Amino acid sequence: MTAAFELRGLTAAVPGEKGAVRLVEDVSLSVRAGETLAVVGESGSGKTVTFTSALGLLPKPGRVIAGQALLEGEDLLALPPEQLRRRRGARIGMVFQDPLTGLNPVFTVGEQIAEVLRAHLPISRREARDRAAALLGRVQIPDAARRVDDYPHQFSGGMRQRVLIAMAIALGPRVLIADEPTTALDVTVQAQVLDLLGDLRASEGMGMVLITHDLGVVARQADRVAVMYAGRVVETGTVEEVFRAPRHPYTISLFRSIPEIDAPAGTMLAPIAGSPPDPARRPPGCAFAPRCFAVSDAHGCRSVRPDLIGAGHFAACHRQGAIEVAA
Repeated sequence: MTAAFELRGLTAAVPGEKGAVRLVEDVSLSVRAGETLAVVGESGSGKTVTFTSALGLLPKPGRVIAGQALLEGEDLLALPPEQLRRRRGARIGMVFQDPLTGLNPVFTVGEQIAEVLRAHLPISRREARDRAAALLGRVQIPDAARRVDDYPHQFSGGMRQRVLIAMAIALGPRVLIADEPTTALDVTVQAQVLDLLGDLRASEGMGMVLITHDLGVVARQADRVAVMYAGRVVETGTVEEVFRAPRHPYTISLFRSIPEIDAPAGTMLAPIAGSPPDPARRPPGCAFAPRCFAVSDAHGCRSVRPDLIGAGHFAACHRQGAIEVAA
């Protein structure tokens, strides 16, 4: 099946003292219609930067220096700014991670949804307001016809996130990117928001990219998963493949760091030692080598950058096949 959205070798950078500093490098990912791709990794791994870069939303002086972002075969990065703006919202939408700062406090939620509609469609203010109310109902906000005239501060965090989702799906995009959509929400509300996104994906046949750091969310919601570290994809495959037999030491370490509900009292967690590298000072070999439990100089871990290799289930590690023993 043809990908609804595909990144090919995407590289984004900012100016540095000694030349361009690459924030994300050679990222290749794809998501098909009706599928959810989860992108996971700790803070600073490049998850959000990857997709804001692909949509032309990376703040200056950041810029894309290589690669393609193909939306149903059309390279968004090759489009003039006005055409790219037309594609955003209409054919690809994004739900940003902070539901409080994502809405303007001085306009009603209905006005903000209507603004999205009128920017792309030749409709009246009245029709836009009616569609906004319908969209609020579609994302399960009670009494939508009345609440369309309320302001963001009159909604809870979970309800504000639903408003942002309504804005993102207003024009029926083929792809939806959800960036940490459950940030700062309590567990019950998180489940409701994730169920809503899953229902919308199924009913609309959208491809969905779910950016998260929560492996539990990945297990519940995603079909495939890509693990990012230090601006690169280090492992990708189906959720079943990656969860059953992770191949990259970073992925294995992420699973090790999850508390086990049936572990004896007093059991110590297994944190990942150290911190991710500064983008301007990444090591010459594998970026995870300084923190890796399976690092080996004999395999070139510290000197040679590994390629992402495999068949269906890919990993960027010199020690694929031997890691299970080392783990």
